[in-house]
Amino acid sequence: MNSLIRNTARCLQSGAAVYMPRQADGRVWTASARFLCAAADFQKALGDMVQKDKVVVFMKGTPAQPMCGFSNAVVQILRMHGVDDYASYNVLEDSELREGVKKFSNWPTIPQVYFSGEFVGGCDILLQMHQNGDLVDELKKLGISSALLEAEKESK
Repeated sequence: MNSLIRNTARCLQSGAAVYMPRQADGRVWTASARFLCAAADFQKALGDMVQKDKVVVFMKGTPAQPMCGFSNAVVQILRMHGVDDYASYNVLEDSELREGVKKFSNWPTIPQVYFSGEFVGGCDILLQMHQNGDLVDELKKLGISSALLEAEKESK
């Protein structure tokens, strides 16, 4: 995160105006280099965040105290599979993070789940993967053995 702060500081010092390509309707957009540089650095930082851990969840609240039903469902699904070691980021603490991750993934809702840097989806997709067995397979690709699979083996 320190590199993000340093890069943003460099951008703030430049302060030059940047002209964006002409839009389809003929308008020309201008934007502060500070804004564009900070946005690009923030997107890079998000890329680093999602690649840092095997499983990353951007959620409302924390795994110990989810602040919405969808975030809670994601936490419960991961818990059922024995996935307790994952990075989670509380988007309620930072509006820039909340909006930035939506742009990063091109997905409009929270929670958002990433496996090894790849966007998986939100609550509905994770629930569907859980129900059809795909989640067990995806976790296996990450080197994570699902607790549900282990429990099924023990019951036989």
